[in-house]
Amino acid sequence: MRPSRAALLRQGAVAPNRTNEMSKNTPKAIRGTQDIFGADAEDFAFVVETFERVRRLFRFRRIEMPVFEKTEVFARSLGETTDVVSKEMYSFEDRGGDSLTLRPEFTAGIARAFLTNGWQQHAPLKVATHGPLFRYERPQKGRYRQFHQIDAEIIGAAEPQADVELLCMADQLLKELGIKGVTLHLNTLGDGSSREAWRAALVDYFSAVKGDLSEDSQERLEKNPLRILDSKDRRDKPFLADAPKIDDFLSDEARAFFKAVTDGLDAAGVKWKRAEALVRGLDYYRHTAFEFIPDEGSAAADALGSQSTILGGGRYDGLMESLGGPATPAVGWAAGIERLAMLVGEREEAGPAIAIVPEVDDDFGLATLLSAALRRQALNTEVFATGSARKRFGKAMKALPAVFIIINRQKVVNSEYFEILTKPNDRRGALHEVLRDEILDGIRTVFTERLKVSSMNMPYGSIIQLKPEEVLVLTK
Repeated sequence: MRPSRAALLRQGAVAPNRTNEMSKNTPKAIRGTQDIFGADAEDFAFVVETFERVRRLFRFRRIEMPVFEKTEVFARSLGETTDVVSKEMYSFEDRGGDSLTLRPEFTAGIARAFLTNGWQQHAPLKVATHGPLFRYERPQKGRYRQFHQIDAEIIGAAEPQADVELLCMADQLLKELGIKGVTLHLNTLGDGSSREAWRAALVDYFSAVKGDLSEDSQERLEKNPLRILDSKDRRDKPFLADAPKIDDFLSDEARAFFKAVTDGLDAAGVKWKRAEALVRGLDYYRHTAFEFIPDEGSAAADALGSQSTILGGGRYDGLMESLGGPATPAVGWAAGIERLAMLVGEREEAGPAIAIVPEVDDDFGLATLLSAALRRQALNTEVFATGSARKRFGKAMKALPAVFIIINRQKVVNSEYFEILTKPNDRRGALHEVLRDEILDGIRTVFTERLKVSSMNMPYGSIIQLKPEEVLVLTK
C-alpha cells in the first residue's frame, strides 16, 4: 500500500507544500469587498478621471469629508425606520463611548460639513466628491458592502435652473463615458403642501386594500407610503395603476417649477421621460426626483441585470432642518463607480510612451538619468533592466510602448561612449503615429535643449552617441 503524503511528511521524505499551508493561514478578503486590478482598475480610473474632468467643466468644487460620522448624522437625515439605518449601517462605539458610523452615502456628511464649517457664505455652493461608502447588504452583481460613488450637489439654490444644471452635468458625464442606451426618468414630488396632500390620499387609497398588500407594503403604509409606488412585489402591482397621482395635488408653484425643469432639459437636448412611480420616501425630498435607467434591451440593461439604476438623485430642500440647520434648498445626485465601470467596456492598460532598455547592468545609471529627464518633459517612461538583454527587450515589447530607447555602451581605444538608439514601435499601428511623433518631439527636446545635441532631426531609428561627461548634463 502506498504511504500517504501525511506519512511521508512525518518521515521527512517529501517537502511540505508551503503554498497550501499559506493559503489556509492567509486571511481572506471580507465578503462584499473587492480588490481591483488590471483592466478593472483601468475602467474604475477612467470613470473617476472623466468625472473629475466633467465636474471642472461645470465649475463644481472638489470636497473631501471623513469616511465616518456620528451615527446621528445618518439616523436623522435618512430616518430611523429606513432599511439603511435599521439594517445596513456599519455602526460602532469608539473608545470614547461615541456611536460612529461608516458613511453609507455622501449627502448627509456634505450637509453636516456645510452647516458646521460655515459654507453658507459660499451659497449657492456647487460641490463634488467621490470615494468609498459602506452598507451591510447582500452582495450581488455590481453591489458591494464597500462600494464607491461619485457625487455632485448644489446647496443653497432654490431655482429650477440648479436642477437643470445638475441633470445636464449627469447627462454629459454618461455621454463622455461612452454609455449609450440610457434615458433620464423624471418625476416631481411637488412642494411641501403638495406632497402632504398626495401622501394623505395614498394612505386612504392603500388602507382600503391593506390586507391584499405585501408585508413590506403594509409596513410602508404606516411609515413611508410613497415607497409602495415603487414596489416590485406581484401582490402590490394590481393596485399601483389606479393609485392617486401627484399631478392631481400639485400647487401652481410646484407645477411651474417642474415645467421650468423640463423646459430647461428640452433646451439642453437632454432626453427624458416622465416616471410617475418614481418617488423618494423621506419627507425632506421636494420637487425633482430622477434616475438614469438603461433602455429595455440595451447593452447597458444586459450588463447591469436587476441593478438597473445607473445614476439617481433629487431635490432635498428639507434636509438641513433635520440636522438642526436653517431651511436650505439643495439638489444632488450620486452614481456607483462600479456600475459605471461595468458599462464603459474593457479599457486596456496603456503601455508606456517610452521604454528604455539598457543592454547591460552598467548602463542602468544612464537609463535612470534619461528616464528622469523624459518624465520632466511629461513623457511616461519605464525602464526595463532585469534579466538578459534579450529578456529585457522581450518585456519591453510586451508592454507595447510607442517608442523604444536602447542604450548600448561602446568602447574604443582610450575612450568610451554611449550609443542610444531611438526606435518607434511599429506594432502600435498607424493610429499611434501622431502620438509617436509627439513623443519623439519630447525626446528631441531632451537631447537638443538639455544635452545640446545639434542638427538632430531624429528620424526613425536615430542613433545618438554621447560621451560620459555629456551624460552628466542630464542630472542638472
